[in-house]
Amino acid sequence: MAAPRLSPRVEHRILRTACGLAPPLQRALFGAPPRLDGQELAADIHVLLQLGRVQGETSLVEGRTPEQARAEHREEVPIVTGPRRPMQEVAALAIPGPAGEMPARLYVPPGTGAAPSPLVVYYHGGGWVVGDLVTHDGICRFLAAETGFRVLSVEYRLAPEHPFPAPVEDAVAAFQWAAENAELLGADAARIAVAGDSAGGNLSAAVSLHFRDTAGPRPALQLLLYPVTDAVGDLPSRELFAEGFLLTRGDMDWFEERYIPDGCDETDPRISMLHAADLGGLPPAYVATAGFDPLRDEGEAYAERMREAGNRVVLRRYPGLIHGFAHFTAFSRSSRAAMLEICGALRFGLA
Repeated sequence: MAAPRLSPRVEHRILRTACGLAPPLQRALFGAPPRLDGQELAADIHVLLQLGRVQGETSLVEGRTPEQARAEHREEVPIVTGPRRPMQEVAALAIPGPAGEMPARLYVPPGTGAAPSPLVVYYHGGGWVVGDLVTHDGICRFLAAETGFRVLSVEYRLAPEHPFPAPVEDAVAAFQWAAENAELLGADAARIAVAGDSAGGNLSAAVSLHFRDTAGPRPALQLLLYPVTDAVGDLPSRELFAEGFLLTRGDMDWFEERYIPDGCDETDPRISMLHAADLGGLPPAYVATAGFDPLRDEGEAYAERMREAGNRVVLRRYPGLIHGFAHFTAFSRSSRAAMLEICGALRFGLA
């Protein structure tokens, strides 16, 4: 039975204190982190998972309705993110999309001058079913603060109310609008990246493929954080890390059942870009995977296929981390170190 919840502020302090302990003390209090597939889970991530088990948290969405999953996700945001990082400006925008206006936020980091800067168009994760501007506010603030770039966060339509291809169509429209309105956004039109985590990484890859094959603007870079690239789901990591590491195999089945309509080909490259016949001519890519993530192998396979097709690709596995680590920078030193490295790569890629 789950323990009663404390206030988000108190839970954040507990999480930050426990994850901030010295690793030997963490091992003494919470046990040795597991080793699997030649990797050892980071000590602070082991603490996170152990505290989650005390609360009865063994999966993200299994057994929930979409409404319940969305509500729980929003409730957990202040626990993991803590106080918001200050920005010079956070502007609410409405982007025209295929089915009406899409809410968006433009993050302008402190010290930004009048000169055009690179822009990151960010698509949130959440299995195409949960997530919004609020749940990914912390990630976008971190990226903006640590790169010095503007970040445009996009709230696309969600499944099951709006299954595939609606989120892809929204993501494409958002990038098109950002490129055409770069001056309005204070951005350098030649340095606009697409980025996203999990399902958002999937959408970033889909946008990059779309603009390779159609007339119009092209992303200067694609940043794919533990992306979904293969809804067929038959690569080993989906089974190897099916339970016990936050995102479960059951969670992925739940998400994909709601995103992919009955009768739709799950190997469609807009869903499973790993199955695209041709991956040549894509923007440079930085692909980040987590060692203890069911999606690890498909992200790495996609990076290798892009590289084999002649694209410039950096693949970086963070072996001790789990799916979702981009959310954990406020309390996990291992996650923060990974995200700082990713921000450095983003700065270099758009320099």
